[in-house]
Amino acid sequence: MSRFDRFLLSQLLALFGFFSLVLVAVYWINRAVLLFDQLIGEGHSLWVFLEISALSLPGVIAIVLPLSAFAGTVFVVNRLTQESELVVMQATGFSPFRLARPVVIFGLLVTLPMAILFNFLVPASRGILNEQEAALTQNVAARFLHEGRFLHPSEGVTLFIREVTPQSQLLGLFIMDERNPAERVTYIADSAILVRTETNPKLLMFKGSLQRVGTDGRLSVTRFDDLSYDVVLSDTTNRSVRRAIATMDSIQLFKLGRALIGTPDQRSAGVVARELHMRLSQPLFGIGAALIGFSTLLLGAYSRFGLWKQIIVAILLMVSVHLISTQSLAAVSRDNSLWPILYIGPVVGILLPLGLLWWAGRDRRLGKDRGALA
Repeated sequence: MSRFDRFLLSQLLALFGFFSLVLVAVYWINRAVLLFDQLIGEGHSLWVFLEISALSLPGVIAIVLPLSAFAGTVFVVNRLTQESELVVMQATGFSPFRLARPVVIFGLLVTLPMAILFNFLVPASRGILNEQEAALTQNVAARFLHEGRFLHPSEGVTLFIREVTPQSQLLGLFIMDERNPAERVTYIADSAILVRTETNPKLLMFKGSLQRVGTDGRLSVTRFDDLSYDVVLSDTTNRSVRRAIATMDSIQLFKLGRALIGTPDQRSAGVVARELHMRLSQPLFGIGAALIGFSTLLLGAYSRFGLWKQIIVAILLMVSVHLISTQSLAAVSRDNSLWPILYIGPVVGILLPLGLLWWAGRDRRLGKDRGALA
């Protein structure tokens, strides 16, 4: 590696570290504020908030790294152009592709930690986070035992508690369940207690009535001395499958995908393929972001006002590549068999700056030819 390569690479890494710290802090604080309001408002301790917010950091870092690579590259190239250092290197005969060599190395250095994050660290953190969420779900006393308020623990369910005694006994319980379009069920109980089970917490209601209203408007009333009711009300089967796949590392996903080939459960096989290829394609944005920032600014000539026009174009290109990736993810979410299009965004993010580098070299060759003719 030449001295110029080491110099440019050190500049890129330094600015990349700075922007990574800033952007991670901004993303994390925005999420932590919402999480703090939710958890503390539900009665959980500060330690639970810190633990859950820390588990979200790998996912935040994975999102931020390509943005930091882009911002660091744009800042370094703009500064070196204003200080005429890149102009001098071009005058010595360095082609755009030769100048981009340390940028490619930098992009690979960004892609490597992104691959580790997406394929191993983020799934591991999701697994621990799911365990924490399951524990919090079991401990619903802090979440739902609020007296005098209408609560909505799940879509289509309304819960009201008139009073909560110091012994955690619920008095004056009202539950309206409208999840089933064919009927509306209302539970009214004089008292209830919350009981933990191996699966989901349950409410044991005493001395109350169960009222059903069908689509025909008929009302049926059933009185009971005691009745149990699941607190976790929504159907979480498909969600549990997706969560289980999201918590597996890529090696486990690959083995699971091979085991599902030829089985009747092709829906799960499609979900596994989508998740695996998403993890493999996303790290490629690291090298693409660095090359987009470098190649676009290399099209500009020296100006004491800076390369602000090229910077705007680079930002627009990054946004366009991101939109392509977003639309690809949305399409694959609807149809898992379309997983190859997940690579369109990363491939465009790499081929586009290569074309810009070729264009920059072509402009300089044409300029030299015109000078020779003159």
